[in-house]
Amino acid sequence: CSSLFHRIHSHAKMMKLAVLATLVGSAAAFAPSPVAQTSVAQTSSSALSADLSKELGAQAPLGFFDPLGCVADGDKENFDRLRWVELKHGRIAMLAVVGYLVTAAGVRFPGAEDVPCGFAALDNLPGMLWAQLIATWATMEAANQDQYAAPWGLNMNSLEESPAEFKGDFR
Repeated sequence: CSSLFHRIHSHAKMMKLAVLATLVGSAAAFAPSPVAQTSVAQTSSSALSADLSKELGAQAPLGFFDPLGCVADGDKENFDRLRWVELKHGRIAMLAVVGYLVTAAGVRFPGAEDVPCGFAALDNLPGMLWAQLIATWATMEAANQDQYAAPWGLNMNSLEESPAEFKGDFR
């Protein structure tokens, strides 16, 4: 009986530590970023940089939020690439969560009824399922390009100017 109490007590401690670590990590996301001192030479060179504070998503209360300084140089092309990568990875993460929940509920594609859910599935996938997975990834990659600019930016079509404000904008 005391071993059961000890096990429950250690799980409660672990849960409290996990909650505390989550709270500390989320509080750090709202810490102000340090402001760099600029000289006259730096100011004149950064005047040619893009003003990213007016981009879509820069809104109150944080405004333009770049805590890691990934686009501190104001490079608009790099900003657009990072925005597209963030959108793409966010969409992949959402699909991954839905896929995990669906397989955890016991739903399987035909031919994969005996494949376990979670990471255990990686060792048990037949070759044809790997082929289907790769074909699906390739199809999704091709479909998620701006069709006005042609897949992968080759621009070999007769469509007019793209209405998208940025790559990944499918409004």
